[in-house]
Order: sequence, then structure tokens, then C-alpha cells
Amino acid sequence: MIQIADIREWRTHDVVDAGGHKIGTMEAVYVDTSTDEPAMATVQVGLPTRHHLVFVPLAGAIAGPGYVKVNYDKSLVKKCPTIGTDDVLPAEDEAAVFAHYDLPYQPGANGERQLARR
Repeated sequence: MIQIADIREWRTHDVVDAGGHKIGTMEAVYVDTSTDEPAMATVQVGLPTRHHLVFVPLAGAIAGPGYVKVNYDKSLVKKCPTIGTDDVLPAEDEAAVFAHYDLPYQPGANGERQLARR
């Protein structure tokens, strides 16, 4: 299990895919609101003058010296729905992020978000 205290230390580390290809830089961690466990991270990608954030699931992620390795290919991550570097994922766009990775999406009983930034 990934510990929240540990994963916060991963911010600003490189995020790489299983093949070791750099995807971008970890920007933030999002937890599953039903368990309060780390579920996804935002990764800063793009050209220096046009950065944006993409989401990547953290299931099975491992940390190494200066990097976080995720179980998703760089090309898949970079095609994920994006948000601006100063934006927050709108609640209505959460399902699209989960669908991109073929993951089940389960909002709360009263429509609460599944992800919360920590």
C-alpha cells in the first residue's frame, strides 16, 4: 500500500513508465475519497511555454531515487484528458479520466467526487 506521507515526497520527481521513459514531473497527488488512499497523480507535461497536467493512476507505482515508476505507457498517459497547471479537475470530467484507463468510476452516493487533491 502506498502511504500518503511517503507519496507527498515524490512531488517534483520525474514520472517514468514501465520502460523507464520519462513522462513528465509529478505535480500533485489525488486520493480516493472513499478510502483516503492515493489513487492518481497529476503529471506536468508539454513544452516549457505550454505545460499542462495529465492524470495517471498510482496503483502499483514504485519510487526510486528521483523518480516514480507507474504501470502505464507514456503514450497512453499523454493522451489522458488534461487540465491547466493552475486548474482543478471539474467533477463532471472525473469519469473521463477513469474511462481513459479502463478503470471503474464510483462517485459517492450523493454524487460526491471520487478524487480529492492532497
